[in-house]
Amino acid sequence: MVQKALEEISRGTAEVIDMERIEKLVSKYYDDGSTYTVKAGFDPTGADLHLGHTVLLQKLRVFQNHGGRVQLLIGDFTATIGDPTGKSETRKVLDNDTIMANAKTYQEQVFNILDESKTEVVFNSTWLNALGAAGMVALTTTFSVARMLERDDFTKRFKSEQSISISEFLYPLLQGYDSVELKSDIEIGGTDQKFNLLMGRHLQRVYNVGKEQAVLMMPILEGLDGVQKMSKSLNNYIGITEEPKDIYGKTLSVSDELMWRYYELLSEKSLDDIATMKEDVQKGTLHPKIVKENLALELVTRFYNEELATLAKGEFDNVFKSNQLPTDMNEVEVEEGIWICKALVDAGIEPSTSQARRDIKQNAVSIDQKKISDEKLNLTAGEYILQVGKRKFAKVKVK
Repeated sequence: MVQKALEEISRGTAEVIDMERIEKLVSKYYDDGSTYTVKAGFDPTGADLHLGHTVLLQKLRVFQNHGGRVQLLIGDFTATIGDPTGKSETRKVLDNDTIMANAKTYQEQVFNILDESKTEVVFNSTWLNALGAAGMVALTTTFSVARMLERDDFTKRFKSEQSISISEFLYPLLQGYDSVELKSDIEIGGTDQKFNLLMGRHLQRVYNVGKEQAVLMMPILEGLDGVQKMSKSLNNYIGITEEPKDIYGKTLSVSDELMWRYYELLSEKSLDDIATMKEDVQKGTLHPKIVKENLALELVTRFYNEELATLAKGEFDNVFKSNQLPTDMNEVEVEEGIWICKALVDAGIEPSTSQARRDIKQNAVSIDQKKISDEKLNLTAGEYILQVGKRKFAKVKVK
C-alpha cells in the first residue's frame, strides 16, 4: 500500500526535494495512523480558479488519501505585495476588499477537489500582521541580498537595470516564514516557485522548528495555446466554474499533443491506462478525438456531475456535428444602428471592440451562420444570431 501511495504522490511531479522524508511520513501513517501536514499557498490575486490551479489541488487530494492534512494557505498578506516570480516589473498592489473577495471565492471552489474534513484553511495575515516591525527586521537578517539576487528573475531585472522594490525581496522571506509558523512537513508548488519553497526549508532551520519541510514541485500547466502558462490574463484558461458546455468545448480545442499532458496532470486515470490509450492512438485503433472527448467528460463530471457532462457533450455534438444552434444563448437588446463590434461586446461574446475587429478580419465572426468581413457594419432593426468562432453565440434583438 505504501508503494502504491508513493507512486501516486510521485505521478507527474517535476522535482522532489527530500523524497526520503515523504516516504517516512507516508510509511508512518500506514504503520500507526500518524498524520502529517502538507502546505500549499495561494495568493488570491484573481477571482476564480482554473485548471492550472487544480494541478496542485489534485496533488493535495492525493496526499489527503494517504494520511496528509492539508494546510491551505490563503496569502491575504502576501497578496498585498504580489509574488515577483517570473515578473519583469513590480506588480500592482491589490486593495484589501479585492483580496478578501477573491479569498472567499477560492474557499468556495477548492472543495470541489479537496476533502474539507482534512483541510485547514489559514490566512497568513494572522501571524504576519502580528510579526511587527521588529520581527520583520529580524526576518530580513536571515538572508543576504547577494543570495536574493541569485534568483533568476531578480538577476535578469538587476542586469537590465529594471526596478526591484524592497518589498519584492520580502516576499520569499514571508512565504518561507509561513512554513515556520505552520511547522509544515511538506510544501508543494509549481516549478516556478522553487526559490520560495526552499526558503521555507531554510527558515525552518534558522528558527529551530525541529524539522525541514520536504518540497514537491509540479510542472506548470500550459494553457489552451499549448505554449504559455494557463492564465486568465492570457485568455488561454479553462475555469472550473465555467459552464459545463464551455469546459467541454474548451477541452476539445486543445491539441492532440497537449491532450496527453492534460491527462497526466489532470485525469484520475492510471498512468498505465493513459499509456495504453496513447499506444492505441499511435496504432490507429483509437481516434484522438474520442480520447479528448473522454477527458472533457471527466473534467465536467468532476466539477459538476455526469448528467451535465452528458448534456454538454450532446449540445456540443448538435452544434458542431449537425451544424445546429445551441439551445441556450445569451440574449440582449440593443439600439438600431449599433456598430457590429460593439454589439458583439454587449452580447458578451467578445472582450473588446478591438478584439472583435481582429476576429472579423480573421473571418471568425458570423451573423445568422454567414461569415462577415465588414468591420464597419451597423445593424438594422431585427433579430440576429451572432457567432464568434465555433463556441460563442448570442441572440441580439435590434430595436
